[in-house]
Amino acid sequence: MTTPAKTDLITVNVDGREIAVPKGTNMIEAAKLLGIDIPHYCYHPKLSVVGNCRMCLVEMGMPAVDPATKQPVTDPATGKQKVNWMPRPTIGCATNASPGLHIRTNTPLVKDCREGVMEFLLVNHPLDCPICDQAGECRLQEQATQYGRGYSRFIEQKNVKPKRTVLGPRVMLDDERCVLCSRCIRFSKDVAKDDVLGFIDRGSYSTLTCFPGRQLENNYSLNTVDICPVGALTSTDFRFKMRVWFLKQTNSIDTESSVGANTIVWSREGVIYRITPRRNDEVNDTWMADSGRLFYKQVRADNRLLAARIDGQVVAHGQALQAASELLKQGGVAIVGSGRASVEEQFLTRRLAESLNAPAAIVARVGQGDGLLISADRNPNTRGALVTGLISSLPSTTLASLARAIDAGSVKTVLTHNEDLLAAGLTPAQLAKVAVVYVGTHDNATAAAARILIPSLTVFEKSGSFVNQQFRLQKFSAAVPAPEGVADDLATLGTLVNAAGGSCPSAGLPALWTALSTEVPVLAGLAYSKIPDTGAALDAAAWAGLHFPEGETLHYKPAKA
Repeated sequence: MTTPAKTDLITVNVDGREIAVPKGTNMIEAAKLLGIDIPHYCYHPKLSVVGNCRMCLVEMGMPAVDPATKQPVTDPATGKQKVNWMPRPTIGCATNASPGLHIRTNTPLVKDCREGVMEFLLVNHPLDCPICDQAGECRLQEQATQYGRGYSRFIEQKNVKPKRTVLGPRVMLDDERCVLCSRCIRFSKDVAKDDVLGFIDRGSYSTLTCFPGRQLENNYSLNTVDICPVGALTSTDFRFKMRVWFLKQTNSIDTESSVGANTIVWSREGVIYRITPRRNDEVNDTWMADSGRLFYKQVRADNRLLAARIDGQVVAHGQALQAASELLKQGGVAIVGSGRASVEEQFLTRRLAESLNAPAAIVARVGQGDGLLISADRNPNTRGALVTGLISSLPSTTLASLARAIDAGSVKTVLTHNEDLLAAGLTPAQLAKVAVVYVGTHDNATAAAARILIPSLTVFEKSGSFVNQQFRLQKFSAAVPAPEGVADDLATLGTLVNAAGGSCPSAGLPALWTALSTEVPVLAGLAYSKIPDTGAALDAAAWAGLHFPEGETLHYKPAKA
């Protein structure tokens, strides 16, 4: 059976091969769908088109029609409609798909144009590839090899430009390497709304700089490093720390707010070196905030908890778990979960609360949304707590109900998962009235006051999922091994659930997701392995009446590719 054609698709021809694409599709993207590479520097799918570099020159033609009759003109040699080819090449980035459009990307004319453009780009480019921090992900290296002449006719002295220029606190410029693509300028102006960059001087002396009295210091400045096709812009944090071909890439999620920007964690031999954005057109396009890139430093922070303790004394992990289980069985328990915990951890936290017949809460974190990729809800998984049933309404920024219960004497033990109870509104006097079981990653006032302390893992050391502000379920994976002696949160919570008389499946994600998909209607039919890399949209109708923090709806709308 023939599938009916979509009415919004048109047919274009690339190197003799036809493909149906939406009208207006950029021809660089159309060619990519056929596996055909049109080299480019200034073009970026999420930025405006300027046609600076001319590297994407192609031959373009349209089906011939008789001017008088408007009927197609047939080529006698082929019997097909003749194509009128333009006498000169045109840039592919500024060419959008229209009915019958033909382009050629591999003719002698196109090849000669690319070689000429590459020759001009390399005229003043320094010969420092072996020490360039962009090596391994440099489009200039790749395209010089693939599309360049292979030799240089330039014998004059190269023009010297500024090196190691500080554009801002996180970005450094080597202007000799700049190919004047203007990606950084357009991003700063159009996306970050911080029109701070520009070119000065002309010709071979053109230089990228900040406007007088300004710096590139907005919270999205490192995106200019990500999209720089050469080694001109580099991150001061990552600069000269590791060659990228040694690094392992792991998909993860930015946990600084409920946006859930998709990220890649770059690591080697258990050490994380940088975090960069991962493209997801439904969430964050190809961008992320600078503030989320430094979260990897929490893995080796000085205040990281690496050993279990009972009354301040270091003990084995199993001994602390046994002591916590005995303490919870005594009753009078309250559970404080976390909006920063994964869906799977929140599910087990709910089961623990049910097994102990204990009230459960999480703490809200509310800040000022920036209208881009940081929302007002600073918890990455508030909606996960709603989906799993850990909470039934939006959380408060303080634990007022728990404070009243402690003062009334009805709560004797508090188990908190990665939440500092003092920061959440409890007083030292209230904390002194109860026995605290703290399961967390870093030292704080609650950890210091806890009777039992059980260390846990950061988001970079475990796998799981979050539900972002769009109610999109997104998964993340462990990038580095857990520290010696520190157990996965799922194993810790599962042991406590079983000790409390509850039923807990194997702590592994597959078994947990069998239970999740059975017990949580909105997750029915899902499995962790089946969650797409771009996430799965959940039915949020059940929570449509909730009023999330002001500024939670972002002004920034990710563009469609």
